[in-house]
Amino acid sequence: MTSNATIKETIKETIKESIHVALAGNPNCGKTTLFNALTGAHLKVANWPGVTVEKKEGTAVYQDIPITLTDTPGIYSLTSYTIEEQITRQCLMDEEIDAIINIVDASSLERNLYLTMQLLELGKPVILALNMMDIVEERGLEIDLHRLPEMLGDIPVIPISAIKKKGLDILLHAILHHYANEPHEFVIDYGPLIESKIDKLSVIMSARYPTHSLVRWHAVKLLEDDEAVKSDHPVRITDIVNKSYEKEIIQAKYAYIESVINEVILYQDKVKKSTDRADHILTSPYFGVPIFLAIMGLIFFFTFTIGDWLKGYFEVLLEVLTGAVNNLLAAMPVSDWLVSLIVDGIISGVGAILTFIPNLAILFLALAILEDSGYMARVAYVMDGIMGKAGLSGKAFLPMILGFGCTVPAIMAVRSLESERDRRRTMIIIPFMSCSAKLPVYVLFSGMFFGEYAGLAAFSMYILGVACAVLIAKALHILGKNKDNESLLIELPEYKRPNFRTIRIFVGDKLRHYLTKAGTVIFAVSIVIWLLLNFGPGGMVSNPADSYGAVIGRALVPLLKPAGLGMWQIAIALISGISAKEVVVSSFIVLFGANGQMNTTGSMIDQIRLIAPDFGALNAYAMMVFCLLYVPCAAAVGTIWKESGSTRFTVGLMVFQVAFAWLAAVLVYQVGSLFL
Repeated sequence: MTSNATIKETIKETIKESIHVALAGNPNCGKTTLFNALTGAHLKVANWPGVTVEKKEGTAVYQDIPITLTDTPGIYSLTSYTIEEQITRQCLMDEEIDAIINIVDASSLERNLYLTMQLLELGKPVILALNMMDIVEERGLEIDLHRLPEMLGDIPVIPISAIKKKGLDILLHAILHHYANEPHEFVIDYGPLIESKIDKLSVIMSARYPTHSLVRWHAVKLLEDDEAVKSDHPVRITDIVNKSYEKEIIQAKYAYIESVINEVILYQDKVKKSTDRADHILTSPYFGVPIFLAIMGLIFFFTFTIGDWLKGYFEVLLEVLTGAVNNLLAAMPVSDWLVSLIVDGIISGVGAILTFIPNLAILFLALAILEDSGYMARVAYVMDGIMGKAGLSGKAFLPMILGFGCTVPAIMAVRSLESERDRRRTMIIIPFMSCSAKLPVYVLFSGMFFGEYAGLAAFSMYILGVACAVLIAKALHILGKNKDNESLLIELPEYKRPNFRTIRIFVGDKLRHYLTKAGTVIFAVSIVIWLLLNFGPGGMVSNPADSYGAVIGRALVPLLKPAGLGMWQIAIALISGISAKEVVVSSFIVLFGANGQMNTTGSMIDQIRLIAPDFGALNAYAMMVFCLLYVPCAAAVGTIWKESGSTRFTVGLMVFQVAFAWLAAVLVYQVGSLFL
């Protein structure tokens, strides 16, 4: 009997330096979580050659044998339309890649297996990692782990939990013992017509390229009219391929996937029936959109009622902290300017942002529940028709949904769109979505000026943002070349009970990001704002009206006055908001501060009206509209520049957004003044 040591030595003799393995899978399947769990801190991050998409490589060691892992971009197929698909296919076909780990979301097996079919046809050893098996169990389903590998060409199928780091040793063990094996031939029968054409093309390919190892795969790609294959391995096929057979090939793959699902997933009929009953209402062309709006309205009701109640306690704690620090500094030999910097600048600025944590936590919690339950996929499906009428690609609504969380990943998500025209068009409208950083602005102004209607006023910003995006998309569609829009291909997963661990991680990550920004960007900007308000041409000033901030702000007042925002303090707050939208709030606290004390809503209004007696709800709404539509944060601008690869486009977009925000705010104020 062969010992483990002998097996280890045999494996070592078959490799040069390390085993090269690529990780491939759909977006949000847990691929990056698995990559991080396997590699730990041994990471190397760069960009793929010629593109700005991030490339991650890392090393895992199992039984003293190094395994080099490459994390490829998340994709749904190997059809090389998008940047991610092109990069992933190029990586997987590289001769240095010895094996492929295909990570699949076990709770959405049907969607994930389409990529698996394509990976198996590449002719390289494939190891299937079934992630999120705990969710499958929670939904009352079972996966036949004996029948599944049989139907996929006897490949290793390993249940894992990337988050809990379960099954990772078994996965690494499978890599060592299967990477050098000749994979079983996996062939899908595409029917007599296509199979006859594949045979003819295989003969031509073999004659033209005798050393080619993927003859059948390339023949299938030629039938799909794959431009990359036609360019890399040109052959004369006009007498065989008279049209694209991509649709028929996709249908054949999904037909096989359906047979796999029916055999390996147990107890799915009951789950599907309940999902179908819910979808009959939630995805209805008549009730789908109203239900979505009602759900979001309810979320904002709780965000303001419960969130503001908890926010009050945070404000009390901040007042206690401010008073304690003020008293402590007063008892110490500390100069007045340093006391003012710490109390009026840092604590007031950063502390004001921290008081909005309850509101944000409720919003993040609600969005996490909607996402994890499977409802957000229905929102994209329901809204697809509306987007299509505006000349917007159906796929573009998915990055727009991400924009409600953060503009940066939403901009990065436009890579999934096939044409440069659609990618840039979507980049233009994503900043109109109300990201989480804008919520504190809405909470502050609606809370001060709209009373019991505060939630409705804030919710209207989300609706207005989408409406403006649709309006701009329609205008771009009319002005540009009218082409057919991409259809939205999206799986509607079965509804499931939200997973507590998933929600906790989502909310925790969002709040951690918010707190990190408060401790870095907002901290730095609060100091800058304090310096602008306390120093002027003549040195340190006691009256902010004599400061550099007032000089800069007054230069912009004539531009902002038609929008009802004719105060230099507002101009400074809006400029500071370019660094991060939350800074608008901290800037207002510092600009309208009262002797270092945390302002309540009433005292903030009093401070504002001391400067502008007529400043009211209409002015506040115009301010919210301007913050909704003008330039996104600096990080988002940098991402737009990086993804577009054009300084001219980025600068032009910023100018357009400022002009559009100004025009919208002016219309709101001027038209509103006619009625109020």
